Amino acid sequence: MKLLLDTHALLWWALDAEELTRKARRALSDVNNDVYVSAATAWEVATKFRLGKLPDAEQLVHSFGDTLQRFGFLELPISMKHAERAGLMRIEHKDPFDRMLIAQSQAEGLVLVSNEALFDAFNVQRLW
Repeated sequence: MKLLLDTHALLWWALDAEELTRKARRALSDVNNDVYVSAATAWEVATKFRLGKLPDAEQLVHSFGDTLQRFGFLELPISMKHAERAGLMRIEHKDPFDRMLIAQSQAEGLVLVSNEALFDAFNVQRLW
């Protein structure tokens, strides 16, 4: 299975937080699954850390690539195809980070690991 982590899922994995469900934890631990983290997630974490909204993310912010490598996760760059799809989406949801994750999930056939039930309305597969 090819998975794409929502920002909170990555943070909860990195912090070993109890909010991450057993189902999500099993999927992320399964070596047969490819786990992707979007460049949009790095941007979101860094932005929210800078604004003081994610003080626990300091280590992640300062070593994002190393952290992903340590977990065995893969980077997912933002392509022109992703940006165009996110920008053209005719949806009410305005969060640019979520719009990008939706676009990337659709374009690349990735299962979104997220507790955000609102993603279900956007023709993406979600695991939680």
